[in-house]
Amino acid sequence: MKALLKSLLAAVVAVSVTAGAVSAAPISRAPQDNLFFATSTEPLGIDPALTDDMDSANLNINIYESLLRFKKGTAAAEVEPALAESWTISDDGLVYTFNLRKGVKFHDGTPFNADAVKFNFDRQSPENRVEKMSYAAHVLDGIAKTEVVDEYTLRITLKKPLTPFLNFMAMTFAAPIASPTALKKYNNNLMQNPVGTGPYRFVAWDRGQQIVLTRNDEYWGEKAPVQNVIYRIMKETSARVVALKNGEVDIINGIDGHVIDEIKASGGEIFTVEGNNTNYMFYNCRKGYVTEDVAVRKAISQAINVPELVETLYKGYADYAPSYIPSWMSGFDKNLVSSTYDPVASKKFFKEKGITKLTAMTYASARFYNTVGGQVLAEAVQSYLDKVGVKLDIVVYDWATYRAKLLTDNWDIGFLGWGGVNGDADDFISHFSNDDPVTNHGLYKNEKFNELIAKAITTPNGEARNKLYQQAQKILFEDYGILPISHSKEMIAHSKNVSGNFLLLHMTRFSDINKTASKE
Repeated sequence: MKALLKSLLAAVVAVSVTAGAVSAAPISRAPQDNLFFATSTEPLGIDPALTDDMDSANLNINIYESLLRFKKGTAAAEVEPALAESWTISDDGLVYTFNLRKGVKFHDGTPFNADAVKFNFDRQSPENRVEKMSYAAHVLDGIAKTEVVDEYTLRITLKKPLTPFLNFMAMTFAAPIASPTALKKYNNNLMQNPVGTGPYRFVAWDRGQQIVLTRNDEYWGEKAPVQNVIYRIMKETSARVVALKNGEVDIINGIDGHVIDEIKASGGEIFTVEGNNTNYMFYNCRKGYVTEDVAVRKAISQAINVPELVETLYKGYADYAPSYIPSWMSGFDKNLVSSTYDPVASKKFFKEKGITKLTAMTYASARFYNTVGGQVLAEAVQSYLDKVGVKLDIVVYDWATYRAKLLTDNWDIGFLGWGGVNGDADDFISHFSNDDPVTNHGLYKNEKFNELIAKAITTPNGEARNKLYQQAQKILFEDYGILPISHSKEMIAHSKNVSGNFLLLHMTRFSDINKTASKE
């Protein structure tokens, strides 16, 4: 263990980072000053404007900050001040005036002010937007104009009232503020050179191995209790479990019910909360694909016994999802069921249509919403389709490649999940109403569905708004646009000398975690 710490800590450095090089001297620190976090999937990048995956969000939330943030101990729904100390809203709900925090600096020394916020929002405006800014439209396109009133006052005028707008300003995608100096230096792309105002700053990224963060000792708020975070990429669940057992890491994610007893037997502890997520299967609705036909999508859905699948795969650590929106969220309807298991009808349909083969594309590693991994889930679906006379070919890629291949390759069925990042139903379901294949992967489209989603975002919170989301889900299910599978309980395993707030496990704030010296 000591040898491992020594070798890894050689990468924990005070640095100047260029495109591919790191030069600095090692920092020597006691073990309790270093938190080792092992994850199943490497982030796509560390730029909140250019990412939409939760592995990236896990780092974004520690390096960057937004005008607002979600309160600790809430399920990402109640906001509080962050880079904005206070705000006012006009009577018509169109003008938000933010009073910004003074004396804050980005990690590169650039002062934070209203110009920096405007620079970030303008960067993602429709005329400046680039392809990978998949959250920009959702979070920022409701803005008519952003004005700098003075150095620490920002005025945002909306095109129309937006019920979740303050929630948007607390999100970990599109809303976080990056250093304008760094954005200019790195050609508008901070995927490998992140510079924010958060409690941790970026040190180094060894692709496929680890990412190193160190505490921002000039942070405006409460300083993080742990000096360094070594974020290790370990794709195999068994490898992460062994690393935790051997004391090589302090925290692991991407675990499932099959390894719980093993972890507990070796002295590890499990932290579990109800998941803010949905694991689902989706269909390619593009023209020319057999799954363009709603009848085909219906027959595929009918072939799968989803409750049985969930019970078999997740061993009680995920709940069957009859509906898409989680049961605790406004907009949930207990009477809505996405599909009914009917293998007889399914088999008859496929035989009559002469459909004997389909192609599924999926990811390999475990995800927080699918702890057994995409391949295992696809193989379970494969077995059900086999019973109704359909052969399912499965193509498996690593996470980053899978996301890219969804845009370019041929497939009928795909697998993904959604993790809530602002506690509002709009965040969960509105991506099915856009034409962006980065978020609406199967390009599902229904004009009535789109109208309901557009109306709901401007409707005040309450029963009328909830009914709009319920009606939208009903249409989505009648179209068999997706097949909801499960709501995963979010779990991490950690050593006994680690404690803290792990409420949003797919977006862990390392500044909320404490580590004491091991007694061993």
